[in-house]
Amino acid sequence: MSIYKLVSGILLINFFLGFSQDESTPTEIWSPVPTKINANNFTKAPSDAIILFDGKDFSNWVSQYSNETPKWKINSDGSMSVVNGTGGIKTRESFGSVQLHVEWKTSEGIRNKKPQYNSNSGVFLQQQYELQILDSYQNPTYVNGQAGSIYKQHAPLVNSSKKPGEWQSYDIIFNAPVFDKKKLIKPAFFTVFQNGVLIQNHVKVQGATTNVGLPKYNSHQNMPLVLQDHPSLPLSFRNIWIRKIDN
Repeated sequence: MSIYKLVSGILLINFFLGFSQDESTPTEIWSPVPTKINANNFTKAPSDAIILFDGKDFSNWVSQYSNETPKWKINSDGSMSVVNGTGGIKTRESFGSVQLHVEWKTSEGIRNKKPQYNSNSGVFLQQQYELQILDSYQNPTYVNGQAGSIYKQHAPLVNSSKKPGEWQSYDIIFNAPVFDKKKLIKPAFFTVFQNGVLIQNHVKVQGATTNVGLPKYNSHQNMPLVLQDHPSLPLSFRNIWIRKIDN
């Protein structure tokens, strides 16, 4: 076989492999892998915080798309669990720039062979900008989609994830984008601590987070906070509070 035919055959195989791959894979980044470290505890809500979930009811939440009472489960330990297939939940109130505290726990037991199906959820600021939640303890996936990533935009500085079944925390500073009508004046920024460890250091958001394609901004005002329902092993939340801050 001639070199020309060999090279042509390889190029043709690569073309069809590339053409048939999942549409979301071109935006996945797999290296460098964040260093794994150990992390510790959380903090209590300050006196001026709005308590979004205290373990008793869904009074501050509605279903993401129907605006009805959420169908997630409130547990006897004061947490709530995602009920897959019922949809995400969002706050009744809309927010701009905030400090946000969220505690969450991934599932113990047998893991799914697909890393992104192991206790996958997300905290969406203004329904647009996702901080990923995932079981990222010895569960390799694309690094801009692991726990602590600004989804498909920024991998975390380190991996401070705990073992499945252990409570974890996010402490988030979110600076909302600023628009003049439809024009972006100032982009959004995230600073994030996971289990007390800095994992995102005032990173610039490139637009609304998306699984397929590149991010872009769409002009909007203050919007609700959303917790995602993603088909996966279930997970739980507790002790969610928020503080409004100046942009």
